[in-house]
Amino acid sequence: MSTLNPNNDSHTNNIKKNDIAFTAPHFKATETGRKILEQGGTAIEAMVAAAATIAVVYPHMNGLGGDGFWLISEPGKEPIGIDASGKAAQLATLDFYKGHDSIPARGGKAALTMAGAVAGWQEALVVSQAWQAASNAQKLPLSTLLDDAIQLAKNGSDVTKTYVDASNKTFADLVSVQGFAEAFLNAGSIYEQGDMLALPVLARTLEQLAEKGLDDFYHGDIATRLAKDLASAGSPIRLADFHSYQAKRVEPLQVKTSVGSLYNLPAPTQGIASLLILALYDKLYTQGKTVTDMAHLLIECTKQAFIARNQFVTDESRLAMDLSSLLDEEQLEKMCHEIALERAQPWPHQAKHGDTIWMGACDSEGRMVSYIQSLYWEFGCGVVSPSTGIVWNNRGSSFSLEKGSLQELGPNLKPFHTLNPAFAELKDGRRMSYGTMGGEGQPQTQAALFSRYVYHQMPLDQAISEGRWLLGRTWGDVSHNLKIERDFADIVADELVKRGHDLVIVDSCNELMGHAGAVVLHPEGHTEAATDPRSDGLAIDSTDI
Repeated sequence: MSTLNPNNDSHTNNIKKNDIAFTAPHFKATETGRKILEQGGTAIEAMVAAAATIAVVYPHMNGLGGDGFWLISEPGKEPIGIDASGKAAQLATLDFYKGHDSIPARGGKAALTMAGAVAGWQEALVVSQAWQAASNAQKLPLSTLLDDAIQLAKNGSDVTKTYVDASNKTFADLVSVQGFAEAFLNAGSIYEQGDMLALPVLARTLEQLAEKGLDDFYHGDIATRLAKDLASAGSPIRLADFHSYQAKRVEPLQVKTSVGSLYNLPAPTQGIASLLILALYDKLYTQGKTVTDMAHLLIECTKQAFIARNQFVTDESRLAMDLSSLLDEEQLEKMCHEIALERAQPWPHQAKHGDTIWMGACDSEGRMVSYIQSLYWEFGCGVVSPSTGIVWNNRGSSFSLEKGSLQELGPNLKPFHTLNPAFAELKDGRRMSYGTMGGEGQPQTQAALFSRYVYHQMPLDQAISEGRWLLGRTWGDVSHNLKIERDFADIVADELVKRGHDLVIVDSCNELMGHAGAVVLHPEGHTEAATDPRSDGLAIDSTDI
């Protein structure tokens, strides 16, 4: 297993024009992103357009009724983070859920946090417009950015296997939830792969946003109709919650390692866990000699990161400490002392659900985006607004009704988020946007693809496609053990069992492992991008131009 020289000299990217790149877990979203980039649009404009498209063609995974997180990088400047996650409604109190042991995962009472995705598009476009103003470039109109999504919602898109699987999994829970059957079922039955799924009500909503502006979602007619529909479904969300919401820019967390600077988002995301895994591995990877050693060390780093995450991550207002202090040298060394090359630490600790999409972009000016958009579980809470066609998230179901809990429910608070888009600036001049869906698996998959590509010099597409593992649960799974894809298990399983790992083998190329992707801009200006064979994705880069 080859390793990277961590002492490569830093290079400055002096190339004025770079090749474009885009990757998404659905090929239609990539096609939309590419179209915008080829029209001279910025990476942000391409991402907003693709975000609207993927909300239509992958509605079980994400949508306008969900959340978003952005990491935006302009060459030579510090990355910008945007937190477009929703806060709990004013009426979302412990009293509102009196009689419940936990917050319902489906139905109206699960719809308790504001949807932040569209506000995130707004805020990101403000950044884009500042770029364009500085270079006297024209912004693309919303009608152009949303056109593909509108046409696909009107005319339909092919139903994917992942949509069918999600429908089968959720049918019993969601068939009677307000608006679900009308929007996502075919005359009361589950769509089959290859059928055409049209979302005409959502198409009209997108047309209205294109005409009136994205702010209509929070302060206009769309907000009024959404608030009425959610209240009728039993949600605590009211119109005042729409009016008071806005996405906000945040300073990303950062850690400097031997290979470069790594960035991710702060609380309420698990970005700290993603950075901790790689910061710890950076200190330990030279101990490894085999692929098994690599996997074992990354799994053990994951355990340390998750212990810290579960102990500290909560709404920003409740943080007991500055999360970046966990990345201090002293803290990292303490965690390293808990990791042994030949022995697995006992597990489990609490696992987190999650479901989402990740997309990456690079425009001709070298500006890059790492973006995540999510409903939380498949189809979110299942409630579809009859007047807008928007399905709402169920992120608020991860709040606790237990008084004194780190995740105790309260108005205007944000729940824990598995979402965390990643970005890295490497010492050899490469810049990298990467990420995945998959809840508990997000930090683990990020670590696997980054380590394979950066530390062990594996080709980018292979770093993503090769067999992976998952510690804990995702996609609603309840087991906490170590799951390994069969093709990778054939290489590592016996030795991992000897070291004390409690593992099970799952099918190769398994969607359980998430949909990963990455975009890399090289210092010479050429790009490479890759998508996950576990998804319906497409990646375009220098080789496609």
